[in-house]
Amino acid sequence: MATDDERDMVPQSEEDEFHPLSEEELREREEAEEFRRRVRREILRVQSGEADEDIARDREQEAEEQREQQEREQRVARKRSRLFWQIFSGNILVNRSVAENYRYFAAIAGICFVSIVVMFTSLAADMKYSRLEREVQLLRERSIRLQEQLYRRTTHAAISEELRRRGIDLQDPRRPKAVVEE
Repeated sequence: MATDDERDMVPQSEEDEFHPLSEEELREREEAEEFRRRVRREILRVQSGEADEDIARDREQEAEEQREQQEREQRVARKRSRLFWQIFSGNILVNRSVAENYRYFAAIAGICFVSIVVMFTSLAADMKYSRLEREVQLLRERSIRLQEQLYRRTTHAAISEELRRRGIDLQDPRRPKAVVEE
């Protein structure tokens, strides 16, 4: 066993030392000291005039930011004030009763769009009909010409002449004509 003298000779570690202040109190003292240093620095800045310059710069910066914000708001207001945007978004309708009827206006616009589509479709069909009508007219004229040519070639006189030209005699039928009764 160690005696009391031997115990006194053994150096005590820092862990074994007794500190009258707790860790929280030490931290609070450090924070308070840091705060005091900052306050002193700020007081020195104010006395030297640096703070006034910083304040002036901060005010200028805030004024610039406000100016930019106002410009942005003006751009948005200009954009919203454009007629197309107002019509597209429905903001053109300031009156409450008009705003309530907006869906009817949209329905009317839809019906107008459908009307335009139908009109162009009917125009295209009319153009096609006119083209086909011209083709039918040309075919009728050609048919009439072909019928005239056929008639000219099949008449009794034309046949007789063609037979004479070929040297064939035209003879009457050997049997008498008989009437067919139904």
